[in-house]
Amino acid sequence: MAQSPAMTPSARLSRLPAAFLAAVLLASCGATGPTAAPGSPTPVPPVGTPGAPATQAPGASPSASSSSAVCDDSVEGAPAATSDAGDPDAATYTEIEAQVQKLRGITATAPVERGVFDTAGLCAYLRQSFSAQNPAALVKATEDLYKQLLLLPEDASLEQLYLDLLTSQVAGLYDDETKHMYVVSKGGGIGPVEEITYAHEFTHALQDQKFVLKSVVGEALDQSDRSMARSALVEGDATLLMSLWAQQHLTRDELAQVATSADPASEAVLASMPAILKDPLLFPYTSGLAMSLAAFTSGGFDGVNAIYANPPDSTEQLLHTDKLAARETPIAVTFPDDLASRLGTGWKISMQDTLGEFLLGVVLGEGGAPDSTEAAAGWGGDRVALLEGPGGEMATVIDTTWDSTQEATEYAKALEPFVTKLVAAGRSATVLRPAGERAVLIVAESPDTMGRVANVLGLAG
Repeated sequence: MAQSPAMTPSARLSRLPAAFLAAVLLASCGATGPTAAPGSPTPVPPVGTPGAPATQAPGASPSASSSSAVCDDSVEGAPAATSDAGDPDAATYTEIEAQVQKLRGITATAPVERGVFDTAGLCAYLRQSFSAQNPAALVKATEDLYKQLLLLPEDASLEQLYLDLLTSQVAGLYDDETKHMYVVSKGGGIGPVEEITYAHEFTHALQDQKFVLKSVVGEALDQSDRSMARSALVEGDATLLMSLWAQQHLTRDELAQVATSADPASEAVLASMPAILKDPLLFPYTSGLAMSLAAFTSGGFDGVNAIYANPPDSTEQLLHTDKLAARETPIAVTFPDDLASRLGTGWKISMQDTLGEFLLGVVLGEGGAPDSTEAAAGWGGDRVALLEGPGGEMATVIDTTWDSTQEATEYAKALEPFVTKLVAAGRSATVLRPAGERAVLIVAESPDTMGRVANVLGLAG
């Protein structure tokens, strides 16, 4: 799924939610170049494992759609690649490809097969991709984690929410597994929305041919923070190119048409989604655009290309330009290899991940922290683990390290309303401070389990 992110980093779904697309295009109307990145949306989780299904989808990269259909087994459809011979819009697509190559400064080394999805076809593609690319055990563990932290309703299906979210928002995608790209068209034809989407997605194809997207983003399932940061580079680059292309090749009326294309039903789906799912949808575009725009302003697309040689390693680097310039290395936080066996017979670690500053800000915000963004700043590194034991016992550990004792103290203070919320919901929760720059949140189903986890981690006492 954008970074954020989906469960598999190999997924390059370029989702450009309609509200974001409108903001970019409205800002570009009448401009000679991109202005500034639109205002940042509310924070969200990443990709990899915990932030997995929220942020990207298997094998692809999508843009914004006005489709609002729910994606379930009752929706039937399949993508059909369209050859130039049978495509009345082939000449338009080919012209856009030439324009994008010239503007981006990358010449395609191979043709890119293209096709068109209707809403049913998109839904079918997403369902098939999700099942093929996301291990069922990982999906369940991620859902359990979110529910234990009160980030998802108890009766929610993470998979279904994810599919509904993408079906309502995606306007196009590039699949870096098959090397095919698709545009979503409810009417079957091509207009300004489909054209700008095509420019964005074809940029992904060029990126893949020049830089190899899998190598850029990586394929680790337990590095959400890094995957989201790398996805932001990919999406920010394509969004910048899309904006420049639109300014040069769409009329003012066409720009206005795209900017007002948001469907209220689609926006309602987005608004109804839990923050842990919807926020990462926008992060790669907004923060990635800001990073790409800064590089472009100083060095054109050569400046953007240079980032691929040394891509960001954390969302912290995207949130703080000084940390990106310094390439401040995240601090590695690990759990003992024998953690599960220390807990006793029948215990296992169902999942591990690194959340990062952005996702921790989301968690703090959902927990009730008055200034979650500020509280998450100063992040140095983290690791989250979901532990499962006999009889349905479950525990979550989020171990964090900070740039200073003061930053760790501020974070621990910001967790207080979250702990209160968790306890009120019947969880056992505590924040432990084993060292000045370290803070550990433990959430469990019972006080006994919470105490046992603290004990095996050497935090009890």
